[in-house]
Amino acid sequence: MERDQKLPVVIVGGLHSDARREVVEGLLRGVPHSVALHHDLTAAGKGTVRRSVRDSSGEHSSGEAPLVNDCACCALRSDLIPELERLATSALTSLAVLELWDSVEPKAMAEVIAVHGAGWAEVKSVITAVDPALVLPYLDNGDDLAEAGLAAAATDHRTVGDTWARQLEYASVIALVDSAEADDEDRALIGQLHPTARQAAAGSDALTALALAGFDVEAANAAQHPACALLPQDAEESGVSTLVWRRHRPFHPERLYAALEDLSCAAARSRGRFWLADRPDTLLSWDAAGGALCVENTGPWLASLPDAAWDMVPPFRQAAAALDWHPVHGDSCQHLVFVSPGLDRDGLTTLLDSCLLTDAEYEAGREAWRSLLPAFDSLLDPIH
Repeated sequence: MERDQKLPVVIVGGLHSDARREVVEGLLRGVPHSVALHHDLTAAGKGTVRRSVRDSSGEHSSGEAPLVNDCACCALRSDLIPELERLATSALTSLAVLELWDSVEPKAMAEVIAVHGAGWAEVKSVITAVDPALVLPYLDNGDDLAEAGLAAAATDHRTVGDTWARQLEYASVIALVDSAEADDEDRALIGQLHPTARQAAAGSDALTALALAGFDVEAANAAQHPACALLPQDAEESGVSTLVWRRHRPFHPERLYAALEDLSCAAARSRGRFWLADRPDTLLSWDAAGGALCVENTGPWLASLPDAAWDMVPPFRQAAAALDWHPVHGDSCQHLVFVSPGLDRDGLTTLLDSCLLTDAEYEAGREAWRSLLPAFDSLLDPIH
Protein backbone atom coordinates (compact mmCIF):
# COMPACT_ATOMS: atom_id res chain seq x y z
CA MET A 1 0.00 0.00 0.00
CA GLU A 2 1.32 3.47 -0.84
CA ARG A 3 0.63 6.79 0.86
CA ASP A 4 -1.01 9.73 -0.90
CA GLN A 5 0.84 12.35 1.19
CA LYS A 6 4.44 13.07 2.11
CA LEU A 7 5.91 11.21 5.08
CA PRO A 8 6.00 13.59 8.08
CA VAL A 9 9.44 13.64 9.72
CA VAL A 10 10.23 15.02 13.17
CA ILE A 11 13.90 15.48 14.03
CA VAL A 12 14.80 15.07 17.71
CA GLY A 13 18.35 15.89 18.77
CA GLY A 14 20.52 17.15 21.58
CA LEU A 15 23.48 16.15 23.70
CA HIS A 16 21.22 15.35 26.66
CA SER A 17 20.78 11.72 25.62
CA ASP A 18 18.42 10.67 28.44
CA ALA A 19 16.17 13.64 27.73
CA ARG A 20 16.26 12.89 24.00
CA ARG A 21 15.14 9.30 24.50
CA GLU A 22 12.32 10.44 26.81
CA VAL A 23 11.08 12.84 24.16
CA VAL A 24 11.21 10.20 21.42
CA GLU A 25 9.37 7.63 23.51
CA GLY A 26 6.69 10.22 24.29
CA LEU A 27 6.17 10.93 20.59
CA LEU A 28 5.95 7.22 19.77
CA ARG A 29 3.27 6.79 22.44
CA GLY A 30 1.42 9.93 21.42
CA VAL A 31 1.25 9.37 17.65
CA PRO A 32 -0.24 6.04 16.53
CA HIS A 33 1.74 4.12 13.90
CA SER A 34 4.82 6.29 14.40
CA VAL A 35 8.35 4.84 14.20
CA ALA A 36 11.74 6.09 15.36
CA LEU A 37 14.85 5.80 13.21
CA HIS A 38 18.19 6.07 15.01
CA HIS A 39 21.81 5.76 13.87
CA ASP A 40 24.19 4.98 16.73
CA LEU A 41 27.66 6.36 16.02
CA THR A 42 29.26 4.93 19.16
CA ALA A 43 31.06 2.16 17.25
CA ALA A 44 32.07 4.32 14.32
CA GLY A 45 35.71 3.88 15.29
CA LYS A 46 35.34 0.21 14.35
CA GLY A 47 34.08 1.09 10.88
CA THR A 48 30.30 0.83 11.17
CA VAL A 49 27.22 2.77 12.21
CA ARG A 50 24.34 0.83 13.75
CA ARG A 51 20.85 1.60 12.52
CA SER A 52 17.68 0.74 14.43
CA VAL A 53 13.98 1.23 13.76
CA ARG A 54 11.49 0.94 16.60
CA ASP A 55 7.97 1.81 17.60
CA SER A 56 6.29 2.15 20.98
CA SER A 57 6.46 -1.63 21.51
CA GLY A 58 10.22 -1.85 20.92
CA GLU A 59 12.80 -2.42 18.20
CA HIS A 60 11.61 -4.28 15.13
CA SER A 61 14.55 -3.95 12.73
CA SER A 62 18.25 -3.12 12.80
CA GLY A 63 21.28 -3.10 10.55
CA GLU A 64 24.68 -1.59 9.94
CA ALA A 65 25.91 1.07 7.56
CA PRO A 66 29.61 1.20 6.60
CA LEU A 67 31.61 4.35 7.17
CA VAL A 68 31.89 6.74 4.24
CA ASN A 69 35.24 8.57 3.94
CA ASP A 70 35.97 7.66 7.58
CA CYS A 71 33.09 9.93 8.58
CA ALA A 72 30.22 8.64 10.70
CA CYS A 73 27.97 11.57 9.78
CA CYS A 74 28.58 10.85 6.08
CA ALA A 75 27.50 7.26 6.67
CA LEU A 76 24.41 8.51 8.47
CA ARG A 77 23.47 10.81 5.56
CA SER A 78 23.97 8.09 2.93
CA ASP A 79 21.87 5.56 4.88
CA LEU A 80 19.19 7.98 6.11
CA ILE A 81 17.44 8.73 2.84
CA PRO A 82 16.99 5.10 1.71
CA GLU A 83 15.61 4.18 5.15
CA LEU A 84 13.19 7.10 5.21
CA GLU A 85 12.12 6.34 1.66
CA ARG A 86 11.42 2.75 2.68
CA LEU A 87 9.21 4.00 5.51
CA ALA A 88 7.51 6.43 3.15
CA THR A 89 6.40 3.63 0.81
CA SER A 90 4.13 2.25 3.50
CA ALA A 91 0.87 3.99 4.35
CA LEU A 92 1.08 2.24 7.74
CA THR A 93 3.78 4.66 8.95
CA SER A 94 2.09 7.85 10.08
CA LEU A 95 5.22 9.62 11.37
CA ALA A 96 8.98 9.08 11.23
CA VAL A 97 10.83 10.34 14.29
CA LEU A 98 14.50 10.80 13.45
CA GLU A 99 16.43 10.49 16.71
CA LEU A 100 19.87 11.97 16.14
CA TRP A 101 22.95 10.63 17.87
CA ASP A 102 24.44 12.84 20.59
CA SER A 103 26.67 15.28 18.68
CA VAL A 104 24.89 15.21 15.32
CA GLU A 105 23.54 18.67 14.52
CA PRO A 106 19.98 18.91 13.18
CA LYS A 107 20.65 21.56 10.54
CA ALA A 108 22.57 19.20 8.26
CA MET A 109 19.97 16.44 8.58
CA ALA A 110 17.05 18.80 7.89
CA GLU A 111 18.82 20.03 4.76
CA VAL A 112 19.47 16.46 3.53
CA ILE A 113 15.79 15.55 3.90
CA ALA A 114 14.63 18.81 2.29
CA VAL A 115 16.84 18.22 -0.76
CA HIS A 116 16.82 14.45 -1.26
CA GLY A 117 13.37 13.68 0.14
CA ALA A 118 11.54 16.66 -1.32
CA GLY A 119 9.06 14.56 -3.29
CA TRP A 120 8.01 12.16 -0.55
CA ALA A 121 9.09 13.45 2.91
CA GLU A 122 8.56 16.67 4.84
CA VAL A 123 10.29 17.92 7.99
CA LYS A 124 7.53 18.92 10.40
CA SER A 125 9.67 20.15 13.28
CA VAL A 126 13.14 20.12 14.79
CA ILE A 127 13.04 19.40 18.51
CA THR A 128 15.96 19.71 20.89
CA ALA A 129 15.50 17.69 24.07
CA VAL A 130 16.69 19.55 27.15
CA ASP A 131 17.34 18.77 30.78
CA PRO A 132 17.20 22.34 32.16
CA ALA A 133 19.71 21.62 34.92
CA LEU A 134 22.34 20.61 32.32
CA VAL A 135 22.08 23.60 29.99
CA LEU A 136 24.76 25.75 31.64
CA PRO A 137 27.21 22.88 32.40
CA TYR A 138 27.09 21.79 28.75
CA LEU A 139 27.28 25.35 27.44
CA ASP A 140 30.32 26.06 29.63
CA ASN A 141 32.10 22.89 28.50
CA GLY A 142 35.01 23.83 26.25
CA ASP A 143 36.27 20.25 25.81
CA ASP A 144 36.66 18.90 22.29
CA LEU A 145 34.01 16.35 21.36
CA ALA A 146 36.81 13.82 20.86
CA GLU A 147 37.83 14.18 24.50
CA ALA A 148 34.25 13.44 25.52
CA GLY A 149 33.95 10.45 23.17
CA LEU A 150 31.39 12.29 21.07
CA ALA A 151 33.28 13.12 17.87
CA ALA A 152 31.57 12.06 14.65
CA ALA A 153 34.84 11.81 12.72
CA ALA A 154 38.59 11.93 13.24
CA THR A 155 38.55 15.45 11.80
CA ASP A 156 35.72 16.62 14.10
CA HIS A 157 37.16 19.55 16.06
CA ARG A 158 33.94 20.94 17.52
CA THR A 159 33.60 21.47 21.25
CA VAL A 160 30.82 20.33 23.55
CA GLY A 161 29.74 23.91 24.24
CA ASP A 162 29.47 25.18 20.68
CA THR A 163 27.80 21.97 19.46
CA TRP A 164 25.20 22.15 22.21
CA ALA A 165 24.55 25.83 21.51
CA ARG A 166 23.85 25.20 17.82
CA GLN A 167 21.62 22.22 18.59
CA LEU A 168 19.55 24.42 20.87
CA GLU A 169 19.43 27.51 18.66
CA TYR A 170 18.40 25.75 15.43
CA ALA A 171 15.38 24.01 16.93
CA SER A 172 11.83 25.16 16.36
CA VAL A 173 10.74 23.42 19.57
CA ILE A 174 12.50 22.89 22.90
CA ALA A 175 11.25 19.85 24.80
CA LEU A 176 11.89 20.07 28.53
CA VAL A 177 12.16 17.02 30.76
CA ASP A 178 11.26 17.29 34.42
CA SER A 179 14.35 18.00 36.54
CA ALA A 180 14.34 18.45 40.30
CA GLU A 181 17.75 20.16 40.11
CA ALA A 182 16.59 22.87 37.68
CA ASP A 183 15.78 26.36 38.94
CA ASP A 184 14.49 29.68 37.61
CA GLU A 185 17.96 30.66 36.42
CA ASP A 186 18.18 27.54 34.24
CA ARG A 187 14.78 28.21 32.71
CA ALA A 188 15.60 31.88 32.10
CA LEU A 189 18.84 30.89 30.38
CA ILE A 190 17.00 28.58 27.97
CA GLY A 191 14.49 31.30 27.13
CA GLN A 192 17.16 33.92 26.47
CA LEU A 193 19.36 31.64 24.38
CA HIS A 194 16.49 30.93 21.98
CA PRO A 195 13.52 33.21 22.72
CA THR A 196 11.63 32.40 19.50
CA ALA A 197 11.47 28.62 20.05
CA ARG A 198 8.27 27.09 21.39
CA GLN A 199 8.64 25.15 24.63
CA ALA A 200 6.70 22.12 25.87
CA ALA A 201 7.11 19.34 28.40
CA ALA A 202 8.40 16.00 27.16
CA GLY A 203 5.56 13.51 26.72
CA SER A 204 2.85 16.17 26.74
CA ASP A 205 0.00 16.60 24.26
CA ALA A 206 1.32 20.11 23.66
CA LEU A 207 4.65 18.72 22.46
CA THR A 208 2.93 16.26 20.13
CA ALA A 209 0.95 19.13 18.60
CA LEU A 210 4.06 21.30 18.19
CA ALA A 211 5.95 18.38 16.66
CA LEU A 212 3.52 18.40 13.73
CA ALA A 213 3.18 22.17 13.39
CA GLY A 214 5.46 22.58 10.34
CA PHE A 215 9.04 23.63 9.69
CA ASP A 216 10.61 25.86 7.02
CA VAL A 217 14.15 24.62 6.37
CA GLU A 218 15.12 27.65 4.28
CA ALA A 219 13.89 30.11 6.91
CA ALA A 220 15.61 28.18 9.70
CA ASN A 221 18.90 28.29 7.82
CA ALA A 222 18.53 32.01 7.18
CA ALA A 223 17.87 32.58 10.88
CA GLN A 224 21.29 31.09 11.65
CA HIS A 225 23.25 32.86 8.91
CA PRO A 226 25.70 35.39 10.45
CA ALA A 227 24.58 38.15 8.09
CA CYS A 228 20.94 38.05 9.14
CA ALA A 229 20.67 35.81 12.19
CA LEU A 230 17.64 36.27 14.42
CA LEU A 231 19.71 37.14 17.47
CA PRO A 232 18.21 37.47 20.96
CA GLN A 233 17.12 40.86 22.30
CA ASP A 234 18.21 42.59 25.51
CA ALA A 235 16.80 40.77 28.53
CA GLU A 236 17.21 40.41 32.28
CA GLU A 237 15.50 37.67 34.29
CA SER A 238 16.33 35.53 37.35
CA GLY A 239 19.99 36.55 37.31
CA VAL A 240 20.43 35.84 33.58
CA SER A 241 21.21 38.70 31.19
CA THR A 242 21.32 39.19 27.46
CA LEU A 243 23.41 42.13 26.28
CA VAL A 244 22.97 43.30 22.70
CA TRP A 245 25.92 45.45 21.64
CA ARG A 246 25.59 47.36 18.35
CA ARG A 247 27.86 50.02 16.90
CA HIS A 248 28.50 51.56 13.46
CA ARG A 249 32.27 51.90 13.77
CA PRO A 250 34.89 49.22 13.00
CA PHE A 251 37.12 47.47 15.51
CA HIS A 252 40.82 48.25 15.73
CA PRO A 253 42.30 44.80 14.91
CA GLU A 254 45.12 44.83 17.48
CA ARG A 255 42.98 46.06 20.36
CA LEU A 256 40.23 43.56 19.64
CA TYR A 257 42.71 40.70 19.29
CA ALA A 258 44.24 41.59 22.66
CA ALA A 259 40.77 41.46 24.26
CA LEU A 260 39.63 38.16 22.70
CA GLU A 261 40.32 35.97 25.73
CA ASP A 262 38.39 38.25 28.07
CA LEU A 263 35.53 38.64 25.59
CA SER A 264 35.19 34.94 24.79
CA CYS A 265 35.02 34.11 28.51
CA ALA A 266 32.72 37.01 29.45
CA ALA A 267 29.51 35.06 28.79
CA ALA A 268 28.32 31.48 28.59
CA ARG A 269 27.27 32.17 25.00
CA SER A 270 28.04 34.95 22.53
CA ARG A 271 27.50 35.24 18.80
CA GLY A 272 26.87 37.69 15.99
CA ARG A 273 28.71 39.58 13.29
CA PHE A 274 31.52 42.12 13.46
CA TRP A 275 33.58 44.57 11.42
CA LEU A 276 37.37 44.95 11.38
CA ALA A 277 38.97 48.18 10.17
CA ASP A 278 41.76 46.45 8.22
CA ARG A 279 39.11 44.30 6.41
CA PRO A 280 36.37 46.91 5.96
CA ASP A 281 34.58 45.03 3.19
CA THR A 282 34.40 41.68 5.00
CA LEU A 283 31.57 40.41 7.19
CA LEU A 284 33.04 38.37 10.04
CA SER A 285 31.11 35.97 12.26
CA TRP A 286 31.57 35.56 16.01
CA ASP A 287 30.63 32.28 17.70
CA ALA A 288 31.69 31.51 21.27
CA ALA A 289 30.68 29.00 23.95
CA GLY A 290 32.58 27.35 26.77
CA GLY A 291 35.36 29.91 26.47
CA ALA A 292 36.13 28.75 22.91
CA LEU A 293 35.77 31.36 20.17
CA CYS A 294 35.45 30.82 16.43
CA VAL A 295 35.71 33.79 14.04
CA GLU A 296 35.17 33.29 10.31
CA ASN A 297 35.10 35.23 7.07
CA THR A 298 31.53 34.91 5.78
CA GLY A 299 31.91 37.00 2.64
CA PRO A 300 31.38 40.67 1.81
CA TRP A 301 29.10 43.20 3.42
CA LEU A 302 26.40 44.08 0.91
CA ALA A 303 27.53 47.72 1.12
CA SER A 304 30.81 46.70 -0.54
CA LEU A 305 29.11 45.08 -3.55
CA PRO A 306 28.22 46.84 -6.80
CA ASP A 307 24.50 47.34 -7.34
CA ALA A 308 24.44 44.73 -10.11
CA ALA A 309 25.61 42.03 -7.69
CA TRP A 310 22.57 42.47 -5.45
CA ASP A 311 20.45 40.41 -7.83
CA MET A 312 22.54 37.38 -6.85
CA VAL A 313 22.01 37.91 -3.12
CA PRO A 314 19.24 35.84 -1.45
CA PRO A 315 16.11 37.87 -0.64
CA PHE A 316 16.39 37.17 3.11
CA ARG A 317 19.87 38.73 3.10
CA GLN A 318 18.67 41.78 1.20
CA ALA A 319 15.75 42.24 3.60
CA ALA A 320 17.96 41.99 6.68
CA ALA A 321 20.39 44.56 5.27
CA ALA A 322 17.62 46.96 4.29
CA LEU A 323 16.11 46.88 7.79
CA ASP A 324 19.43 47.91 9.35
CA TRP A 325 20.93 50.13 6.67
CA HIS A 326 23.22 52.94 7.85
CA PRO A 327 23.36 56.08 5.67
CA VAL A 328 27.18 55.99 5.58
CA HIS A 329 28.23 52.38 6.16
CA GLY A 330 25.27 50.45 4.81
CA ASP A 331 25.00 47.06 6.53
CA SER A 332 28.58 47.16 7.90
CA CYS A 333 28.27 47.13 11.67
CA GLN A 334 28.98 45.47 14.99
CA HIS A 335 26.12 43.28 16.21
CA LEU A 336 27.16 40.98 19.04
CA VAL A 337 24.97 39.30 21.65
CA PHE A 338 26.19 37.96 25.01
CA VAL A 339 24.00 35.68 27.17
CA SER A 340 24.96 34.50 30.65
CA PRO A 341 24.07 34.31 34.31
CA GLY A 342 25.88 37.02 36.27
CA LEU A 343 26.83 38.99 33.17
CA ASP A 344 28.87 42.15 33.82
CA ARG A 345 26.99 44.30 31.33
CA ASP A 346 28.77 47.57 32.10
CA GLY A 347 32.26 46.05 32.14
CA LEU A 348 31.61 44.15 28.92
CA THR A 349 30.25 47.24 27.17
CA THR A 350 33.27 49.27 28.26
CA LEU A 351 35.68 46.60 27.02
CA LEU A 352 33.95 46.31 23.63
CA ASP A 353 33.83 50.08 23.17
CA SER A 354 37.55 50.34 23.96
CA CYS A 355 38.30 48.06 20.99
CA LEU A 356 36.67 50.37 18.44
CA LEU A 357 38.59 52.91 16.39
CA THR A 358 39.16 56.18 18.18
CA ASP A 359 37.75 59.38 16.65
CA ALA A 360 41.12 60.19 15.08
CA GLU A 361 41.55 56.67 13.68
CA TYR A 362 38.02 56.64 12.34
CA GLU A 363 38.36 60.02 10.63
CA ALA A 364 41.57 58.90 8.89
CA GLY A 365 39.40 56.91 6.48
CA ARG A 366 39.32 53.47 4.90
CA GLU A 367 42.70 53.58 3.20
CA ALA A 368 44.35 54.31 6.53
CA TRP A 369 42.31 51.54 8.19
CA ARG A 370 43.63 48.99 5.69
CA SER A 371 47.20 49.76 6.74
CA LEU A 372 46.60 48.77 10.36
CA LEU A 373 48.46 45.69 11.57
CA PRO A 374 46.41 42.65 10.44
CA ALA A 375 46.22 40.97 13.84
CA PHE A 376 43.56 38.46 12.77
CA ASP A 377 45.44 36.94 9.84
CA SER A 378 46.43 33.88 11.89
CA LEU A 379 42.76 33.17 12.67
CA LEU A 380 41.16 34.10 9.36
CA ASP A 381 43.90 33.14 6.87
CA PRO A 382 45.74 30.19 8.47
CA ILE A 383 48.57 28.64 6.53
CA HIS A 384 47.80 24.97 5.76
